[in-house]
Amino acid sequence: MKLRVGVVGLGEAWEHRHRPALRTLADRFEVRAVCDQVKHRAQWAAAEFGAKAMDGFRALAELRDVDAVLLLGPQWYGPLPILAACSAGKAVYVGHGFALEPEWGETVRRRVEESGIAFMAEFLRRQSPASLRLKELIATRLGPPRLLFCHHRLPIIELREQAPSCRAQRSLRQELVELVDWCRYVVGEEPRWVTGIRYAASGQGGPEYQMMSLDFSPGAEPGTGAVAQISCGRYFPAGWREAISYRPLASLQVCCERGIAFVDLPSTVIWFDDAGRHQESLDSERPTTERLLTQFHRAVTSLVRKSRDLDDACRAMAIVDRATQSFLQGVRLTV
Repeated sequence: MKLRVGVVGLGEAWEHRHRPALRTLADRFEVRAVCDQVKHRAQWAAAEFGAKAMDGFRALAELRDVDAVLLLGPQWYGPLPILAACSAGKAVYVGHGFALEPEWGETVRRRVEESGIAFMAEFLRRQSPASLRLKELIATRLGPPRLLFCHHRLPIIELREQAPSCRAQRSLRQELVELVDWCRYVVGEEPRWVTGIRYAASGQGGPEYQMMSLDFSPGAEPGTGAVAQISCGRYFPAGWREAISYRPLASLQVCCERGIAFVDLPSTVIWFDDAGRHQESLDSERPTTERLLTQFHRAVTSLVRKSRDLDDACRAMAIVDRATQSFLQGVRLTV
């Protein structure tokens, strides 16, 4: 069964991820409509797929020949296309990089729950081949995680770049939400305490940095379970490309009960145990976007309601916001 979809927002990943994936999965997906804030882009993409270019996301969501909405670009719409899809009873797939502001989280979750639609979000880090292999190694060879170190760095946004493209720039909060979700997935438990640290240079366009520690202790005594150190910062000028790529850290370092692993997304895992060094490259695995879209197709066509991704996203956002409160109050807080 083909799933008839409408695309809202042609994000930065359209050309190298979503467009090729929809082409490959042409036996499962049929693009019927495209909407983008840049009209000629919508017309170009719609013509390629033999679809209609729509002027608005509400009109797209209400089309009778559209079964699901793919929200693939962080544009001015915010969460409004999700609410429009809920009103029309259409399933929703949200692409990587979509930012849900704190004031919208509960509203969106309630509307998705009330509408009964399938909802799926792209968690590229947790669904990458390297992450899936890491979970296998934790279950079979490495043992439970003890310490996790996760750092991501971004270029400083130049002042001259801020206005109309500022919405396309991923905020530190967006990155931290995804890193928190990744660590929750790897540990397989919920954190109980969080401690946050922030730095921001005075004025706009300067370096900024946020760090948090998550304590996954199972009982009431902190420090008895896994601990994750998560950080994200903008401290390299955008023009210093050589400096940004100099000595990059592993995307995730995990110290486990019987070994240690270094993960480089999307497909490399290097791990050590008593037998020595092991390196695995998973480049032959099916692209992550194709696997996620296939899962979405199965969730919609099987009529088995799926909305856990929204709960995970809201949970990660709540943890990041709690870390901000921890910094402002200068204390460790429960989550």
